[in-house]
Amino acid sequence: METTAVDALNSGIDFSVLGLFTKAHWVVQIVILMLVVASFWSWAIIIDKIIRYRSLKRSFTAFEEEFWSGASLDDLYTGLDDTKRSPIERVFAAGMREWRRSFESGGALIAGANDRIDRTMAVAVDRESEGMESWMGFLATVGAIAPFIGLFGTVWGIKNSFEAIAMSQNTNLSVVAPGIAEALFATALGLLAAIPAVIAYNLLSDRAARLTNRLSAFSDEFSTLLSRQLERRAR
Repeated sequence: METTAVDALNSGIDFSVLGLFTKAHWVVQIVILMLVVASFWSWAIIIDKIIRYRSLKRSFTAFEEEFWSGASLDDLYTGLDDTKRSPIERVFAAGMREWRRSFESGGALIAGANDRIDRTMAVAVDRESEGMESWMGFLATVGAIAPFIGLFGTVWGIKNSFEAIAMSQNTNLSVVAPGIAEALFATALGLLAAIPAVIAYNLLSDRAARLTNRLSAFSDEFSTLLSRQLERRAR
């Protein structure tokens, strides 16, 4: 075995990453490209989500502090930047718009205002939650299927190795090694794409759920506040 290994090294077989890719069968090359693209795309999503969730957490805290500071709700609503609203500000704006629409031109309260405000903000929370969880499904998909895609490349590479043995009538390592190497390379790439995607999906899903819970809690508190004001005006 030591002799065949030395022969394989001396035969000029290139076992570098680029060498394995260029010498691989075109099916295995497609598998490798798919996994590389999936891995880069996953990392782009992961980095973007980490930065975005940290920014949202800060913006939620800042707005909640301003909201509970005792400032006028109308002044707070008027001062919102239409082009740079955070999710919590959009939920607040949705509630305020429905609040203002709940009164007739003469100032009389329109019946069913509480229910309309609740539904409006619930829809806004659902919409913002979907936005925060965008592309999370891609991470879950990569984590689930990348190992199987790599396994497919592995099976194909091993198949090529057996075909090479059959054609050359030779079990020398220099004949078997290239196919086995490209097979293991595909497996490694599948795991390299899947493991970070699974870990990131679990962690980021938890962060998204916490932000959604904060939106829901704020929506309930704001709805309760508006409900009190509606009851006072109805008296």
